[in-house]
Amino acid sequence: MGLNTYGRVMELEVDLLIVGAGPTGLFAAYYAGFRDLSVALVDSLPEAGGQITAMYPEKMIFDVAGFPAVRGRELVTALVAQADQWKPTYLLGRQARTLSTVDDRLVVGLADGGVVRAGAVLITAGIGEFKPRPLPAGDGWLDKGVVHFVPTLNVHTGQDVVVVGGGDSAFDWALALHPIANSVTLVHRRSTFRAHPPTVRQVRDLGVEIITDAEVLELRGDDHVAEVELGLKGGDRKVLPAQTVVAALGFTADLGPIESWGVELDHRAIVVDTTMRTARDRVYAAGDVAQYPGKVKLIATGFGEAATAVNNIAVVLNPDAHLFPGHSSNAG
Repeated sequence: MGLNTYGRVMELEVDLLIVGAGPTGLFAAYYAGFRDLSVALVDSLPEAGGQITAMYPEKMIFDVAGFPAVRGRELVTALVAQADQWKPTYLLGRQARTLSTVDDRLVVGLADGGVVRAGAVLITAGIGEFKPRPLPAGDGWLDKGVVHFVPTLNVHTGQDVVVVGGGDSAFDWALALHPIANSVTLVHRRSTFRAHPPTVRQVRDLGVEIITDAEVLELRGDDHVAEVELGLKGGDRKVLPAQTVVAALGFTADLGPIESWGVELDHRAIVVDTTMRTARDRVYAAGDVAQYPGKVKLIATGFGEAATAVNNIAVVLNPDAHLFPGHSSNAG
């Protein structure tokens, strides 16, 4: 990755500070370099990639232009390589806490005492800080067989896996684990699913056992999960072997300190105009964290918003600059 990826830089001056090192932030870093802006990215997570790295690095992503399918970690690796052409500074494992204006510069204070002074700030924080919803029967079993995400698939090779949930993540994990696990069973407390119907059909077509109208009553084992007891509709019970239980029950999220930065919020998202500008001068937002009428939250959307934001920031920082940057194919 880029310079100072894990270094504890305590004072830094850049043209643009990007808050959030997920896909949108990484593409914004590339584009900022293309516009000849010095840039730093700050993220509370210890690695670049945002939700993809933290939650589903092994999942296939199907809605990125130019890729019929791309694995999450491979997309992040490519985005980092693209951004690193311009040597951005990475401030990872560090939370952006405060925002103030001093002598016409935006000053962002980090939780560890670091300070970044920037001409502009671009918030690409996704859904913000997220916490997985716990499995009620899983108390005390976290990291003893109960997991919320599957960063590495191969550690579950040959295992009996129970996936709990009815959303896209639950079905995606079932698809990803089916080829390598001894068995995969998906358990959902309702008879209907929030997941996309085509994904549900894929899982059914693979022959994955899907148990609906059921809840996990108890996990049993010595120092590691060995079996799961389910309560079924009508009062019956069923016991499944399981060395891994994936609790894919969603998560709660909030923007944390960003909510106090003087931006307008709409349902935990930041309201922006057509230039991606927020209610605060020289503070912009892009990606899932940005909100405007008709917004569609896709990685592809975030990429376009990142380019829009950076090009408008370039003009704000240098009024003699052109909004249209020229075609990258003509550069170099």
